[in-house]
Amino acid sequence: MDLSRRRLFRYAGAAAVPLLPGAVAAQNYPTRPVHLVVTVPAGGSPDIVARLLGQWLSDRLAQPFVVENRPGASANIGTEFVVRAAPDGYTLLIAMSANAINASLYPNLNYNFMRDTAPVALIGGIPLVLVANPSFPARTVPELIAYAKANPGKIDMATAGKGTPLDVAGELFKMMAGVDMVGVSYQGESPAIPDLLSGQVQIMFGVLPASLGHIKSGRLRALAVTTAARQVVLPDVPAMAEFLPGFEASGWYGVAAPKNTPPDVIALVNKEINAALTDPEIRKRLAELGCGIGGGTPAEFSKFIAAETEKWAKVVNFAGTKAN
Repeated sequence: MDLSRRRLFRYAGAAAVPLLPGAVAAQNYPTRPVHLVVTVPAGGSPDIVARLLGQWLSDRLAQPFVVENRPGASANIGTEFVVRAAPDGYTLLIAMSANAINASLYPNLNYNFMRDTAPVALIGGIPLVLVANPSFPARTVPELIAYAKANPGKIDMATAGKGTPLDVAGELFKMMAGVDMVGVSYQGESPAIPDLLSGQVQIMFGVLPASLGHIKSGRLRALAVTTAARQVVLPDVPAMAEFLPGFEASGWYGVAAPKNTPPDVIALVNKEINAALTDPEIRKRLAELGCGIGGGTPAEFSKFIAAETEKWAKVVNFAGTKAN
């Protein structure tokens, strides 16, 4: 069964995966601390998600799940560290949408993410929202498309840096809508917001939790969310797919292991992550972060990563995006 991206944001129970018969390695796993490698600095959403999940797994499996931050090179440093680690289940990666994007953004990586990792479980996803300064004349997506076609190259679109999920979401929009807008790159989303609020740039694809307060206060206008369906927190804001069928662009988090990690160990960790995703407190905390619930099997997560990698390769090639 294919993993629908809509599932990222459906708050439903996750399917548990039973241990394989005769599983030997998993019978004694874990017997020592497990390292969860996060590819961004401490304090960001991926780090918070990792610590939340790590504490739950520590309590559940009676061994520490230690978060280890290895930021740098747009998630490539930490990812390669996990790829080169022993495939024994004691070094796991908090995988992100950046891993799917980087596959085409960085053609000379020392590893191949899909080839060199074993997907374990999808944790969930973060919706994006297209926001505009209130002074911008377009109030809807069709009006934006019409305005952009009438004024090619005259709309400034803030991005959080080349190749980031926010940047490729904008490029996907340009590709599907057939419009020409100017990307203005910032070192992250936070530095871009003041310029958007002041009107220095007109629009931006932003992370929904970070933009929500500005939308509610009227300082930014929400034109569309980027998930396949509307979001509960913004019920009156349409999904982009209502205007551009098939449009979907979201950040996501999951867990991956080095390739050749024993399948029974992967099955055990997958089972426990799925169990965590049914815990009311975990669900509440993830919801507070704006994170939808994932879950499912390793095979489903693998299909999801393959689809994301293929989709963003087309966008990166269309845009001619080069890594900073």
